[in-house]
Amino acid sequence: MRKIINATYLTLDGDMSNMQDWHFDFFGDEATEAAHAQLFGSDALIMGRKTYDGFAPAWSSRAGADEFADRMNGIRKHVVSSTLKDPSWENTSVISGDVVAEVRKLKEEPGGDILQYGFGSVTRLLLENDLLDEFRVWLHPVLSGKATSEQLLYRDALQTRFTLNSTEVHSTGIIILSYLPVRPA
Repeated sequence: MRKIINATYLTLDGDMSNMQDWHFDFFGDEATEAAHAQLFGSDALIMGRKTYDGFAPAWSSRAGADEFADRMNGIRKHVVSSTLKDPSWENTSVISGDVVAEVRKLKEEPGGDILQYGFGSVTRLLLENDLLDEFRVWLHPVLSGKATSEQLLYRDALQTRFTLNSTEVHSTGIIILSYLPVRPA
């Protein structure tokens, strides 16, 4: 069975949305290697509409720029949305209707890991339905100081416990924390 892996880039104060202000200051060779391994270790992406709306134009505009951009553009993409009808980004399909059942079917298909960037309503749905297999927090050594409540990781949600799977410490101060959800009894 395929695994769904969430990768969330985060500041010390919980900002996950203003990456343009802090992420690239800490993205060195080690992070480049880790991001490459993460993307190339997957053969599909799953995302919500907001992530799609940000990723599609950004990555499409970088087509042919490098191996990472080409992988991002060429990989199969699944967008959870009730409003997106005709996605323009190549290799994109829309998941609507019974999202949980459709994601379960995706996990049962042959193939590699399914990667999800960011943490929002799709991630919470995956957690609530025991569909998320790994949660990777890319913790950056900076306080953003400007995130709104909607841009913070915290949300009212069901309590979810995790066990530490691994840590990776980079010379720039990024720490990648890999957690596995504790499965319900």
